[in-house]
Amino acid sequence: MFVQETIEEVALADRPERKKKLGVLFWICVVWLAINLIAAIFANFLPVENPLIQNYNAINSSPSWHHLFGTDDLGRDIFARVVYGSRVSIEAGLGAMVIGFGLGAPLGMLAAYRRGKFDSILTMFMYIFLAFPAIIATIAILSFWTPRSLLKIIVVIGVASIPLVYRVIRTATLNVATKDYVIAAKVQGATDRRIMIKELLPNVAPIGVSFLLIGIATVVVLEGSLAFLGLSVNPPTPSWGNMINEARTILQVNPWLAIFPSLAMCLFLLCLNFIGDRLRSHFDVSESKL
Repeated sequence: MFVQETIEEVALADRPERKKKLGVLFWICVVWLAINLIAAIFANFLPVENPLIQNYNAINSSPSWHHLFGTDDLGRDIFARVVYGSRVSIEAGLGAMVIGFGLGAPLGMLAAYRRGKFDSILTMFMYIFLAFPAIIATIAILSFWTPRSLLKIIVVIGVASIPLVYRVIRTATLNVATKDYVIAAKVQGATDRRIMIKELLPNVAPIGVSFLLIGIATVVVLEGSLAFLGLSVNPPTPSWGNMINEARTILQVNPWLAIFPSLAMCLFLLCLNFIGDRLRSHFDVSESKL
């Protein structure tokens, strides 16, 4: 009887814990992000006005049926500029993270798996770059790299994010590389390529996706900060950051120019951070391991 109870206790201890449910709010955030993404991609086909057309008969008008978010000091439709402005913010976030993960993630996994001198030297260089304030480097480079464009902004921020992505993915891979199933694969003669793709990648991916979403949110905020310094895309190209920057001089006359792009950015960032946090909790990714 005692032996049977002991076996049952061991079986229960080895049984994997049930993953936390994502919840309704998670899917609401996913839907909102999907709406933003679809609007950014298909803005040209949506029934919205041209964000560059100026209507001097409707300058600084309040929200109405004809202008859902009102107009700015040049008579341009704020709703249209918010929709088209999402392109710049989303492209900057996604583009920069594609560069960061495209280079930082493979190097982090390879360094953690190989270890030795390769890991030590590469980690040392990455930590040196990580110690230098990325925001200062980004501002300095974009100040001299003219004429500015969205592609240049994406490249600079993406390269600056490589050391941070490398550190996160390397740490996650180190925690997985010592698992029994990885050691068993090595003993069975599996190639390094197969182990990294079949064993390491599926287990590191949840951490990477969670950090990817948070990274996109960080880049969106950074693009808005660059807009305040005049280092984002050149006017009249709309972006959330540019619109908020333009509203500073006429905030008392037309607060709508700041309210709606700020609200759009806030909701977008909240959804990204919430989804990233819920995914981390769902896959039971401990923050202390990062």
